[in-house]
Amino acid sequence: MDKTQSQAKPLPVSKQMVWAAYQKVKTKGKAYGVDGMSMKDFEAKLNGNLYKIWNRLASGTYFPPAVREVEIPKKDGKMRKLGIPTVGDRIAQTVVKDYMETSIDNLFHENSYGYRPLKSAHQALEKARINVRQYDWVIDMDIKGFFDNISHDLILKALDKVVTEKWVRMYCKRWLEMPVQKTDGAIVSKDGRGTPQGGVISPLLANLFLHYAFDMWITKKHPSICFERYADDVIVHCHTKRVAEYILEQISERMSQCQLELHPLKTKIVYCKDYKRKETHKIVQFDFLGFSFQPRPTKDYRTGRIQNQFDLSISKASQKKIVEEINSFRIHRWSTGAIEEIADTLYSKLQGWINYYGKFRKWEFLNIFRRLSFRLMQWVQNKYKITSVKQSYIWLRNYQIKHPNLFAHWRYGYKQ
Repeated sequence: MDKTQSQAKPLPVSKQMVWAAYQKVKTKGKAYGVDGMSMKDFEAKLNGNLYKIWNRLASGTYFPPAVREVEIPKKDGKMRKLGIPTVGDRIAQTVVKDYMETSIDNLFHENSYGYRPLKSAHQALEKARINVRQYDWVIDMDIKGFFDNISHDLILKALDKVVTEKWVRMYCKRWLEMPVQKTDGAIVSKDGRGTPQGGVISPLLANLFLHYAFDMWITKKHPSICFERYADDVIVHCHTKRVAEYILEQISERMSQCQLELHPLKTKIVYCKDYKRKETHKIVQFDFLGFSFQPRPTKDYRTGRIQNQFDLSISKASQKKIVEEINSFRIHRWSTGAIEEIADTLYSKLQGWINYYGKFRKWEFLNIFRRLSFRLMQWVQNKYKITSVKQSYIWLRNYQIKHPNLFAHWRYGYKQ
């Protein structure tokens, strides 16, 4: 598609906007939508496909196809439903999302961190780390089926407050209402609720909804309360248990007003117990963004003493997921390949885990790679017909000494 060519259209959607959206989408998820078209298929007729998206968006005649529903396992054993748009629709959503974001992102609360430019999960975690040292109690919020139950009417009401362009509201309404293709192939219409996880524009709409439903509400009604929010994951800080119980009641009422509810089993009040805090409470741990906050032995570098601090490290659920992924590669069976091939295959996965989970308490995170070392030792035994576990360990240790930068976790500091 010629990025410089322009034609008069009723709506201010340019070809440059569509091209920029395509550049973003092509570097992300490769899952296909209901049309079965992959990114490679889309790019086989790139100019024509991009022109079609631009022409329809700019003329007001773009109607999104259904999203393809897929299920992925959750840490509680249940399944999470994701809605996968087509490649073309991901590009169209990105055009409108980028247009909206430039004007409304600066309205969001400073403690809203999810899916925002220049904001990150690490920033939310660092803020939570600071706050659990200043506040003794935490409300660990879980909004039951948030993305499935969010009200279309209330999202559109929020949009009316911040978006003046009718065409933007029109397209957002169409995306909210687009049907879902279930796993059995049936096409199901929406009933005025829900926005698909997996959609490009869904996180922005969710942020806008919770900006009014939670962020602005708690800031105005309870200005002394601190919180961190990453999409629908919310942590609230209080000084006393009594205040935490009262604020939780208030939040529950607020969610009900917004046609949502807190999960009765997953929402909990947590005591941030450390060596200074002497109260008793049965729950002294919560998970947030893949990390677990709980009492942890920590060395005081001023005194040299080991004392319990309420701090974060990779959660057990995240550890389990990583171990399962390591096992899924079955590298101990790759006896015909070289160890360099294993390192190349695992590079992006290992580096991704290091970049995210290695941010806090590195020495605890490194333990997760013991499973990988065990698999590599099995590979050595199968490759070189070594029966002794000790000999395979020595072989791998010596190889690490000679090639310390081969694996990402070796470079990061893991010692065999």
